[in-house]
Amino acid sequence: MKENITYIYNSIISWTTTHGFKIAIIILGTYVLNKIIYRFISKIVRITVVADKNSSKEAEFQREDTIIHIFTSTIRVAIFVTAGLMILEEVGLMITPILASVGIIGLAFGFGGQYLIRDLISGLFIILENQYRIGDMIKFESISGIVEEITLRKTTIRDMDGTVHHIPHGEIKYISNFSKDFARVNFEIGVAYKSNLEHVISVINRVGNELFEDTFWKEAVIEPPQFLRVNNFADSAIMIKIVGDTKPLRQMEVTGELRKRLKIAFDKEGIEIPFPQSVIHQIQ
Repeated sequence: MKENITYIYNSIISWTTTHGFKIAIIILGTYVLNKIIYRFISKIVRITVVADKNSSKEAEFQREDTIIHIFTSTIRVAIFVTAGLMILEEVGLMITPILASVGIIGLAFGFGGQYLIRDLISGLFIILENQYRIGDMIKFESISGIVEEITLRKTTIRDMDGTVHHIPHGEIKYISNFSKDFARVNFEIGVAYKSNLEHVISVINRVGNELFEDTFWKEAVIEPPQFLRVNNFADSAIMIKIVGDTKPLRQMEVTGELRKRLKIAFDKEGIEIPFPQSVIHQIQ
């Protein structure tokens, strides 16, 4: 019994000092290499990426961070897979059959591989052309939301309901980016036909300027929202177009605040925002 215990103890010590030590070195080396690769890629990207003269410093940092994230995550997967295979070999598993099996599976799914290659190539062009970045608000077909992650294969966005959507790059035919360089307040408001248009225009411009000069909102507004034109003669109202530029991703909250201020100002100035009405003529 003692001989068995001694044998097991010696085997454990022997395995720990050989294979166990190698596994520890592999894990430590993987961790250190991951850190080195991240710093190396970060420096290379910060130096080599050409700045867009139309973009702000914040937008350029956002773009560079997106590129760094994509390349580091891709390389990290390769490092972890390699380290995992090395650990399996130290544990005693033969990795040659595993690699052979992976090759057979790869051939079996060769037809589907063309879609993977399509996704990777499309993702590369998305990155190089700076179509969008992590943190941007984009719209793909009927899906819109904030970009949470970009890899070479897919983009992950979260919509306003909190739902996460994973979109393979090969499926993307066009993307609408609401966050590139600047955004815009752009909406219509209806006023009654009896309204004095010059008065309405002056009130709209005044409210837009007050919003622009407000201490809290001035950092979000680039150009104050102003009257643009009479956009339409609707059934019950004259439709007024209002536009103004904002910082990226701030257009929705600025538009909401502007609508609130316009409603308050219109009430004070006696400007009516009409609702649909029907006129019925009774014939005697």
